[in-house]
Amino acid sequence: MELNAKIFVAGHRGLVGSAILRSLQARGYTNLVYRTSKELDLRDYDKVLSFFLMEQFDYVFLAAAKVGGIVANSAYPADFIRDNLQIQTNVIDAAYQSEVGKLLFLGSTCIYPKLAPQPLKEEYLLTAPLEKSNEAYAVAKIAGITMCQAYNKQYGTRYISVMPTNLYGPNDNFDLETSHVLPAMMRKFHEAKLVQTPEVEIWGTGTPRREFLHADDLADACLFLMDHYEGSEIVNVGVGKDISIRELAELIQGIVGYEGELRFNTDRPDGTPRKLVDVSKIAGLGWQASTPLEAGIRNVYQWFLASQVQMSK
Repeated sequence: MELNAKIFVAGHRGLVGSAILRSLQARGYTNLVYRTSKELDLRDYDKVLSFFLMEQFDYVFLAAAKVGGIVANSAYPADFIRDNLQIQTNVIDAAYQSEVGKLLFLGSTCIYPKLAPQPLKEEYLLTAPLEKSNEAYAVAKIAGITMCQAYNKQYGTRYISVMPTNLYGPNDNFDLETSHVLPAMMRKFHEAKLVQTPEVEIWGTGTPRREFLHADDLADACLFLMDHYEGSEIVNVGVGKDISIRELAELIQGIVGYEGELRFNTDRPDGTPRKLVDVSKIAGLGWQASTPLEAGIRNVYQWFLASQVQMSK
């Protein structure tokens, strides 16, 4: 991407979009465009198309999405499939109509079958049933992938699709009802430490294994792929290592400094038994993650503490 290229970051205030924006700014890109959801509702096609035709972007990072953890996905499946289908359909088509040079679509590794072999290879997509708890979100993301591939085939566009593993980082969602596992744990342990709660409940058995990628590493991968990848096939982004939920809880507990007990509530769902992505494709292109998990979590906890101070002012 040329330094003077006009770039739209959709979803710039979220976990992924804000990391992409930081990465672009750090590398000297200045012709950056972004809008809040109040300024531009990406679910409104007419407004999105008018915006794209007026701005004439060279590159688009489509990081805008409705996201959440097991609780939110289970409780609001209609919202997840509707909003995500609307957002991605509108942005992808508007990019075509306005002749955007290249677009990067952010998916998720929840697109893979619940019981797919591990680690998850890109070719496992659509080979078996999905995890039911986030099926609506996954189907929307699969539709976005297919839409990018279809536009590439029919119209000769340059749309690439990136599948990141579980993410964490600054600007994450720490709401206990709608957040993912890592930020939810961090907030639980922090609040339990403040009021000296004797124990903290962790959902499930603690045995499922998950992989965690810092959002800044994902942003670095996205910029790398914009420069080095042109294929229609999806690309996994991860670290190539996983950790059990119990091990994650103990790691966050230590970083936060909570001294109480952990209680695993086995009446709550575990979700997919294991989710580790095969990163050989992006590694073959010349990219790998650089943030160790413990260092990354410490970084996020410091950001969380600072954000709590800001909120209290």
